[in-house]
Amino acid sequence: MTQPTPIRRAPGHKPRLLDTALSLAANGIPPLPLRAGKVPFGNCPDCTNNACGGRPNMKNPGPCHCPDICHAWAAATTDPHTLTSPPWASAWRRAAAVAYHPGGAGVTVVDLDNAAAVAWARETLPATRTVPTTRGEHWVYQGVMRSANHVRPGVDVKSHMSYARWLGPGTGRMTALPDAVRALAVREDTTPARAGVVSSLPAPWDRSIATGCRHTEQFVRTGLERGLSLVRARTESGAGSQAFGTARFVAVQHTACPGPCALEALGEEIVAAAVSVGVPEPYARRAVTNGLQTPSGRAA
Repeated sequence: MTQPTPIRRAPGHKPRLLDTALSLAANGIPPLPLRAGKVPFGNCPDCTNNACGGRPNMKNPGPCHCPDICHAWAAATTDPHTLTSPPWASAWRRAAAVAYHPGGAGVTVVDLDNAAAVAWARETLPATRTVPTTRGEHWVYQGVMRSANHVRPGVDVKSHMSYARWLGPGTGRMTALPDAVRALAVREDTTPARAGVVSSLPAPWDRSIATGCRHTEQFVRTGLERGLSLVRARTESGAGSQAFGTARFVAVQHTACPGPCALEALGEEIVAAAVSVGVPEPYARRAVTNGLQTPSGRAA
């Protein structure tokens, strides 16, 4: 997502929302107007309840090519003729803000809705371009994924089939969409803790299977137990994401070891902790595997 080129106006002129939209469109960012309340304009009578079949770029493609601003994010476009057409011109005059379709621009927005969410992101996610919002920040990553709301307290993920308010280009270098963000949108279906365990839990990690590790057993166990405690504390939601973070932390600890370090044995303990609080085993294994294989770590 490139920074829009501002439309030049005489000094003192207040740019209109349509000016912003056209500037976004010229830079490959599909905009749409929002009405009061930061929500899209409603469908026209012919498109009510998707009676028209929906737009071709929606999840269930349909034949709709309505000239009006129907179907929310799916109406976003980079076509200047559509943006300035009579139906859209009427909406721009009534609009309260400009939004855009992140997926259509090739990006993902992590919407951090409060100070606590921003603090969590700074501790957990790779730095990227940030945009200040009324109550928090938007963190913008290069890449597209499934959108999901309420992935954790105060955090939404907006990308495919979603829209985000345009609040400016932001600051900082945009980085590639990390696995840590992708993991947030995976439905964990966490259930109350149960007595079940993972299908095959090997012997715990010790020096006999980690002959190339440079750390003491006490050092390794202390760090692992701290991470396992964090996973087990996620009894309502987020245990899978925490398992990813714990696995990544473990991998980073061993990057300077000559190896082998038997990280797969440590990974099994992390999987078992996630499963114990209701995370489905396939998801837990995928999250832990991704964590162990992050660029800053290696599975060994």
